[in-house]
Amino acid sequence: MTTALARALALVATLSGCGGAAPSPNGGPSMSQKTLVTADVVLTMDPGAPRAEALVLDGDRIDFVGSLVDARRHAGPDAQVEAFPGATVVPGLVDTHAHLTGLGKALAEVDLAGATSVEEAVARVVGAAANLPPSVPVEGRGWDQNDWPGGEFPDHRPLTAAFPDRPVVLRRVDGHALWVNAAALSLGGIDRRTPEPAGGRIVRDAGGEPTGVLVDAAMALVTARLPPPTPGQIRLWIEAAVATCHAVGLTGMHDAGTSAVQLAVLEHMAAEGALPLRVHVMLDADDPAAFARLDRPPVSGPFLSVRGFKIFADGALGSRGAHLSAPYADASETRGLALIDPVKLRSWVRRAAEAGYQVGVHAIGDAAAHEVLTVYGEILKPGDDRRFRLEHAQIVAPADQAEMARLGVIAAVQPTHATSDMDWAERRLGPERIRWAYAWRSLRSAGVRLALGSDFPVERPAVVDGLLAAITRQDATGRPTGGWYPEERLTPEEALAGFTTDAAYAGFVETRRGRLAPGLDADLTVLGAEPGRASPAEVRAKGVRATIVAGRVVYRAAP
Repeated sequence: MTTALARALALVATLSGCGGAAPSPNGGPSMSQKTLVTADVVLTMDPGAPRAEALVLDGDRIDFVGSLVDARRHAGPDAQVEAFPGATVVPGLVDTHAHLTGLGKALAEVDLAGATSVEEAVARVVGAAANLPPSVPVEGRGWDQNDWPGGEFPDHRPLTAAFPDRPVVLRRVDGHALWVNAAALSLGGIDRRTPEPAGGRIVRDAGGEPTGVLVDAAMALVTARLPPPTPGQIRLWIEAAVATCHAVGLTGMHDAGTSAVQLAVLEHMAAEGALPLRVHVMLDADDPAAFARLDRPPVSGPFLSVRGFKIFADGALGSRGAHLSAPYADASETRGLALIDPVKLRSWVRRAAEAGYQVGVHAIGDAAAHEVLTVYGEILKPGDDRRFRLEHAQIVAPADQAEMARLGVIAAVQPTHATSDMDWAERRLGPERIRWAYAWRSLRSAGVRLALGSDFPVERPAVVDGLLAAITRQDATGRPTGGWYPEERLTPEEALAGFTTDAAYAGFVETRRGRLAPGLDADLTVLGAEPGRASPAEVRAKGVRATIVAGRVVYRAAP
């Protein structure tokens, strides 16, 4: 067990023994005592009364929002008091595109995020492998060749030298490429004669030999041979991920690609009252068993909803797998990878739509986005309330931005992708296309609704980072001065809406969550400082004071 996973599971145990106990299976706590919540300011996201001083919770619902004097009178003398002096209370923050099991698994793997060279990455793998049984493959995640000298994909040889017999499988930060050693190539039956799989690439040297990097669909040649996780392992990963979500202020998330096995674990946890996080499931279209779930109607429960369907149209920009309409500016021989042919895409979207499911398609490149919107346009009519989504909507041509608005397609975007990619994204796209990329203001001005997230574990799950990236277009160090293409910034109110009201709309729960008003679910996030009024450094430093789900404190920062 890694140190990160141990810490997360310790947090689970701590929460289950204090105010963070899991809600009851029916979605509400067993207590009926009212709770008075006070803070420096309450940002309600209710246009009629956007700011308040306090609110009163009655079990798992909000009972009153208003002035402190009126709230005290409404709560009565016997109310429990949760006081957060100097803090800002907002509706419970929701990450609209992330991977819950993936986060828990990443906590248990070798962490390669931030490694600045091949040598540092290999050293981390060697150090972590010493704590693992020698018979199991070594898995890790987080490397990014763009952070290394030369910016080129790595070779298997350093890994092979360190691990001549034991498979090593390391997933790139975006999850769209693997770096493996010779033993893993052998496990996958990959050599110079192996053909390129549809929608994938086996990176080869000048002599045609595999280098050890597998992109998109080629990854399955190795991952399909790894031992599958047990339901018990998956539950441990989910529990660790939920605790991590609470600690960063998340009361809910949209799981972008849930397998049938993962869903079964989530369903058991929800039935036991052991899932204190609102999870909106998007079925993984690439899992046949999850695909078969379309034969059953969507489900909308208090903590677990199953009504989304996730499809991959292309890869990622960092690994040159995003499908572009013209060649990459820094690799003229490729336009990226189309992971699904238009006929299958059209069939799958129509099948899910007819079954009543919300469709979300991963489309990072402009060619992928255009293809998806063409298919959507055959099904959607203006005024439809199907709430189809373009996952990432990272590079969208201006005409397609307008088409998204016309069709009512939601842009599920991740602000920290921009601040992570800004040092190399323009090299990939060139000076013209970069203006279509990470273009949140342009999308919003075109009339597109933005639902914000992080794509964790690709990025850190810290929702404060996402809020600040959306507002400033700067990273945690304040780079670049004035923001990266600052004309695409969002206002603090718009950024907060992306994690609250617009997130609720994207999950079909806007009548229950996303605002702080009487009768709505008592999901709150308590921030140490108010974004947009306090400096980014102060907001980051003060972080999250508490997270409340269904009226219960599931996380409280140490004093």
